[in-house]
Amino acid sequence: MSHLLIFRLPRDARDTLFMLLVIVWVVLPQVSELPLWCSLLGASIVLWRGVLAWQGRPLPSKWWLMGLLALSVGLTLLTYKTLFGREAGVGLIVILLMLKTMELRARRDAFVVFFLSFFLMLTNFFYSQSLFTAAAMLLALLGLLTALVNAHMPVGRPPLWHSAKIAGGMALLGAPIMVLLFVLFPRVAPLWGLPSDAMEGRSGLSASMTVGNIASLALDESVAMRVQFEGALPHQSDLYFRGPVLSVFDGRTWQIQRYGMSRFARLSADLQVSGQPIRYQVTLEPNRRPWLLVLDATPDSPELVGYTTQMTRELQWVLNKPVTDLLRYKVMSYLRFVHGPRTPVTGLQAFLELPDGSNPRTLQLATQWLQNPRYAGFNQAQWAEVAMERLRTEGYRYTLDPGVFGQHSADEFWFDRKAGFCEHIASSFVILMRSLGVPARIVTGYQGGEQNAIDGLWTVRQSDAHAWAEIWQSGTGWVRVDPTSAVAPSRIGSLQRLMAPRGAVANAIFGQVSPELAQRLRAIWDAMNTQWNQWVLNYSQTRQLDLLRNMGFNAPRWQDLIVVLCAIMVAVSLTGAAWIAWQRQHQDPWLRLLAHIAKRLQQSGVVVLPNSTPRQLAQQLNQQSAIASTKALEDWLMRLEALRYARVHALHGSLKQQLAVLRQKLKRIRLHS
Repeated sequence: MSHLLIFRLPRDARDTLFMLLVIVWVVLPQVSELPLWCSLLGASIVLWRGVLAWQGRPLPSKWWLMGLLALSVGLTLLTYKTLFGREAGVGLIVILLMLKTMELRARRDAFVVFFLSFFLMLTNFFYSQSLFTAAAMLLALLGLLTALVNAHMPVGRPPLWHSAKIAGGMALLGAPIMVLLFVLFPRVAPLWGLPSDAMEGRSGLSASMTVGNIASLALDESVAMRVQFEGALPHQSDLYFRGPVLSVFDGRTWQIQRYGMSRFARLSADLQVSGQPIRYQVTLEPNRRPWLLVLDATPDSPELVGYTTQMTRELQWVLNKPVTDLLRYKVMSYLRFVHGPRTPVTGLQAFLELPDGSNPRTLQLATQWLQNPRYAGFNQAQWAEVAMERLRTEGYRYTLDPGVFGQHSADEFWFDRKAGFCEHIASSFVILMRSLGVPARIVTGYQGGEQNAIDGLWTVRQSDAHAWAEIWQSGTGWVRVDPTSAVAPSRIGSLQRLMAPRGAVANAIFGQVSPELAQRLRAIWDAMNTQWNQWVLNYSQTRQLDLLRNMGFNAPRWQDLIVVLCAIMVAVSLTGAAWIAWQRQHQDPWLRLLAHIAKRLQQSGVVVLPNSTPRQLAQQLNQQSAIASTKALEDWLMRLEALRYARVHALHGSLKQQLAVLRQKLKRIRLHS
């Protein structure tokens, strides 16, 4: 077939199917945020409406629509217990938009659908402000504008590409205004801030760790943060970004120490650093967690705006509120440091505590080692080396799929499975150390990352989430020990990561793509996302005021942004008005009137050849029957020709006066049948 069947449908059916396609594209990015019933009901209504348009069947009665509306309201109340709020509101708008497509009986109904779609398009940014979402919504905007322009062409069968061309021109004309508003319109919270629950459900490190949780993060390839180093780059094996430190163990879950608990004496961090510092800048993705990720160790507070910071005695930097938006901060860290008490103190006893009856076989192993004359007099560092040697030589494996661990997770790791992810290994190691009388704790965070070859930034992903151990050594303090490095040295200090197995669909799509090409494509995408984050999402009021300072304002305020914005818009408007006035004076008014009537004829369904004279327009009009007042319009066109070539204005007044008379006559001629 030379043409697709859809292009042979009646215009109403074709335009309806195109509009439904655009609506589906608008809704699709937030399907994962909608309840299942909402997605299924919306898809059913769209499919129903598409079938009716395809087959040219009448629309359903209002009773069907009222029933579906009542069902939607009831399900919304059942799901959210309210009809208000973001989640319930978006779900209702989706269903109302779908139902409104069942009422497309007049152009007014179509306009309601268009503007509901424009509003629904904006709700996608409640859930994501990524570059991908922005690109998808830009395409949706062009689709909606195309449908809107097409709806203003009621006569004939204008091609969609023609409407798309006009829509693209409109978007280009509006782009400078959009950029101007983005740059200068004041960002006053909470108008420009994300809702408090916008990041709900986002994966990330937690204040507690149940064995298996970090393995789930390793399946997540999303970006956790991006790091830009100044000067020489540290070795990847030194990139330990410190997060929550877990010291309390209940037999199943590790948790952060609570300073208010009586058995924990308030120990000082007692941090001492040496060597050359590493300076870098971190762009942290929103994660709804109240802590900063920094390299070990960072004695001075990171430089950031809008938060207050505090370093705990475990060297973790915490914030006064969760991170709900992109956060950029500058840090100075030292790779050589010591911290914690150098001599035994009472508070260290808390790091030896284990629940009664927990992991009896691990405790028995520790007892055997303590009673073995070979290990007599061993200090804390030597006990750690004994455990590391066991990990290296007795067949332990690093895996994302070790199976479900029971109550005695350390026993299962040391004696049964001999396989686990980093938190299995770190937890089992710390339990063994405590059983040997060595104070120990778990540190969670991120290790490693990869450098983007495009922009040089280090990208740290959720798959780089890691857990390691710290043991206390007499005379030294707390010392990092990473037991995973004994089981899988390639996990530390290289780009090797365990990857989740692909499904059949992913293998079919990406199976033929070379790893080098895939890596380069991801690097390009990451670089684009970095620029998007830096210049769009991270464009704050502070940067706006910095712009005003560069323009000469001494102490700029947000009110000054309004003044500058208004001044630029007034100047542009006056310039445009002057240009139009100049154009009107210098362009031939006769040619303007000829172009005007040619455009009107095209809109009325007459096929107009380019650069047609008035006589040729009259001939083309005579060959077609789309105009009611064909004879009157032919006479008008011949009058226009005579005005140009017969110089009738010399006898009946000036050219300007004659053109004005012709314009008045044209207003009285009906151009639509």
